[in-house]
Amino acid sequence: MHSADRVAAVRTSGLLETGPEEAFNRLTRLAAIVLGTPMVALTVVDDVRSVLKGAPDPSLLGGTYESPIEDAACRFVIDTGAEVCTPDVSLDPRLRDLRQIHDFGAASWVGVPVLDPAGRVLGNLCAMDGVVRHWTELHLETLRTLALAAGGEIALRLALQEADHHAALADLHAEQADRHATEAAELAATLQQSLLPAHPPRMDGVVVGARFRPGGTGVEVMGDFYDVVPVDGGFGVVIGDVCGKGAPAARTTAMARSALRTVAHTESDPVRVLHTLNEVLHVWFDGRASFVTALYATFTRPAGTPPGSWLVAMACAGHPPAFVRRADGSVEPLAGGGRVLGILRESVVARQTALLAAGDALVLHTDGVTEARSAVGAEQFDETGVAAALARCAPGAGADALAGALVDAANRYSGDRPTDDIGVVVVLADPRATARDRPRRSDPG
Repeated sequence: MHSADRVAAVRTSGLLETGPEEAFNRLTRLAAIVLGTPMVALTVVDDVRSVLKGAPDPSLLGGTYESPIEDAACRFVIDTGAEVCTPDVSLDPRLRDLRQIHDFGAASWVGVPVLDPAGRVLGNLCAMDGVVRHWTELHLETLRTLALAAGGEIALRLALQEADHHAALADLHAEQADRHATEAAELAATLQQSLLPAHPPRMDGVVVGARFRPGGTGVEVMGDFYDVVPVDGGFGVVIGDVCGKGAPAARTTAMARSALRTVAHTESDPVRVLHTLNEVLHVWFDGRASFVTALYATFTRPAGTPPGSWLVAMACAGHPPAFVRRADGSVEPLAGGGRVLGILRESVVARQTALLAAGDALVLHTDGVTEARSAVGAEQFDETGVAAALARCAPGAGADALAGALVDAANRYSGDRPTDDIGVVVVLADPRATARDRPRRSDPG
């Protein structure tokens, strides 16, 4: 795939102009932790050379490293745009005689492509081991999700470059400032969309509604996020809030979503999922003063669950507590608790369960809702405001209506001048569910 278009995209990105960078080093360190090998690298590749952009410890390679493309194993990822997984390189005629493989003493190699926003292959994220080994699906999924995070970092940089360009033009042409402000807002919205599901996903047996609205000027990327993840016997929903806004928050948001998705694919206990996410974020922050709050809930139907109902197991780490809005319109606050993620190596996560009958809804929100300030005083919207807003909705209100009503109520309370981002996710047990809507297998507990 050494097309002129691809090579031009690599050179335009500016990634070839510098050596390894900490943003990419952190991604490779995370991959090394999960895969159990220190030999992980993120490279960008033009038509001539492969340049190292990230490694767990670049100093071991003298700080920088590049290889002629014909000597690099990543050429086969670049050429095809596909993953290459080789448990034993001695059995792969493409790799076994490459100089790079011999230089690193690699007996096993796996690589996945890193893409730009247009889907062009800019480079690859690879792992090597000095012994023959089997690369598991978890290893591959880890590399895929971290490659997506690397692509998100690259997309963010390109977006910021474009925003800086518009800002410079605005300084030179004051009369175009309004148009550039609009473009900046659209740019922030476009980038935000890459960090949130484009639409609430459709799931059998539930209806999902979501509303996210930026605070402040509305031209910065939010730190609030959510995701819906298929898990064994059901699905998981996470809502989180990253400390800060703009580029740093966007990077952490992409990392947190990718890491949680990776762990949730193989771990059924939501508490252990957040424990692992804390470990990942602790490495990611690397001493920087930042944190993430999160609430992760799994929805399953163990044997004996009434038709149309869901058992919800929740893990909370410093995030505002959820609410259950029953089909009859009554509202029940849940406990919340736990400690924010990423600050300390050991995490403290609170656990709670709830049973949703058909027509009941779990309502998740970020602190932009509860901490909305009154337009006429210093009082906050608080949990009492959330409960009252949900109780005002008519029995039978849908997921999107509940999410919209809560966001609108918080905005009205602040005089439509929210100072923080607002996010709400509602998961409604579909009242149309029947006895045929049963799980394929029971939850293991």
